[in-house]
Amino acid sequence: MGRNGADPRCDIGDQTQNQFIKSLELSEPDRLRELSGELGRHLTAISRVLEVQVLQRGGRFEIEGNAELQVQLATKVLQELYDLIGQGLRLTVPLVEQACRLARAEPDVPLGRTFSDVVYTSRRKKSIFPRSPNQRKYVEAIREKDIVFGVGPAGTGKTYLAMAMAVAALVRQDVERIVLCRPAVEAGEKLGYLPGDMVEKVDPYLRPLYDALNDMVESERAERLMARGVIEVAPLAFMRGRTLSNAYVLLDEAQNTTREQMKMFLTRLGAGSCAIVTGDVTQVDLPRGRGSGLIHARQVLTGIPEIGFVDFTHEDVVRHSLVAAIIQAYQRDAEKGA
Repeated sequence: MGRNGADPRCDIGDQTQNQFIKSLELSEPDRLRELSGELGRHLTAISRVLEVQVLQRGGRFEIEGNAELQVQLATKVLQELYDLIGQGLRLTVPLVEQACRLARAEPDVPLGRTFSDVVYTSRRKKSIFPRSPNQRKYVEAIREKDIVFGVGPAGTGKTYLAMAMAVAALVRQDVERIVLCRPAVEAGEKLGYLPGDMVEKVDPYLRPLYDALNDMVESERAERLMARGVIEVAPLAFMRGRTLSNAYVLLDEAQNTTREQMKMFLTRLGAGSCAIVTGDVTQVDLPRGRGSGLIHARQVLTGIPEIGFVDFTHEDVVRHSLVAAIIQAYQRDAEKGA
């Protein structure tokens, strides 16, 4: 038996009726259960995404497919996920699907390079780590640059990873506070028609930031930190005139900033601070005729060494698998109308 119970004799030379077949033997029962998933759901996910058939009999796996590369990739995913489970990784169907896409995008890169790079461990003991090549580039850029723009469709982890990086920096005492903000721009409804004072009116627009924060920090602790001003969640308009020093500053939904607002935000940055700007340029809700500050910033700031830009695609979606399909469908429709 080879490393971690793998059979080194799992050659891929077998081919029957235009089918490529590869065998893999793994031995640890607990890891095998995690690898297979309830009712074999993880194996079904691998079969679906990589277009192969994965058959399991005890610790022996038979991988069959029409393309040799797909069979090789499925075998790689099985072996490397098995190894990572031994290091404490817990699988879900979306994570397995992402592992397949990651292997397809970077067949020569070990999954552990991405999945072992834990950014932060949430209050539920869930490890937060990049799950795609672009997410890994995003995390690396945040570590290296003073300002990073994460641009791409919904569900690609832009805001969630940025929040994890901010909380981790606060825990390490690399910064003294976290400032989270969003432009309060209506997406069809008018703020004036909503009940309550201004704080109550803008609260729904900030709710996604609260949700991400509460997934990482116990709610009581988060409330204490916000009461002390260590963590601040506010509309973008409240940033005017301020200097934000020794802080992690996150601007979400930046496609809905005007050019003036984007300039105002970026020039708030003080000593010892870094800023992360996230947005989706396909979902601009600004009034007709108002240019997006995010699009404009990309045009004027590209080339400054201390500023990084990372683009996400449907391949980086970590929500329900249908989200990626929906994004692709809308992209095709937009291309037809172009």
